[in-house]
Amino acid sequence: MILTAMGISMIVPEFIPSSDRHIYSAFTIAAMLLLYGLFLRMQVGAHSYFFSYNYPQKRNRPPEDLQHPASLKASILLLVLGIVVIGALAEVMSKSLNIGLAGLGAPPIIVGLLVAAISACPEILTALRAALSNRMQSVVNIAMGASLSTVILTVPVMEALALFTGTPLQMAMTPVQTMMVAITLVAAAINLNDGHSNAIEGMTHFVLFATFLMLAFLGL
Repeated sequence: MILTAMGISMIVPEFIPSSDRHIYSAFTIAAMLLLYGLFLRMQVGAHSYFFSYNYPQKRNRPPEDLQHPASLKASILLLVLGIVVIGALAEVMSKSLNIGLAGLGAPPIIVGLLVAAISACPEILTALRAALSNRMQSVVNIAMGASLSTVILTVPVMEALALFTGTPLQMAMTPVQTMMVAITLVAAAINLNDGHSNAIEGMTHFVLFATFLMLAFLGL
């Protein structure tokens, strides 16, 4: 799903003529919402055992046990509220950081990285706690869920704002970025294929992350 979402929203647009860009943007919004809706339904619905380590036992649980309408409504409300608050705080932080770093000559990417890191702190800390407790399935769920939502929820919002305001928006990645994303997704697919993890596999992802940071500082 991550490969599909990034492919149709950040790679394919490079080959779409400017005259047809707004039509493809509307299609991208619908496709992203469809993907995330399916993912969310499977993750919290009757198929939630797909995301659990001991899923054979949970698979036999009756579907009605997994449904809690009252808590579901509260969770959706809190989720929407959290997204709005985090978005507002990120906007305030980005402007403040831009002013604070203006005289330091720091690369523009610094602001984006700091805001993204702070916004993702709850997920990062939760994943670290799960890893220290050797609950690797939870770590994988957080990593994949966060990556998927970052692409699938961010792209429709940006595309919709661009269409509404009439502002041209270029979501296509550079060749270097496309290559790095491809390498990362291939490495993740190989490392997760057998259902086990080790320090070597973890180090490969750490090196890839460090490479992303280096390319960002170089402006690539």
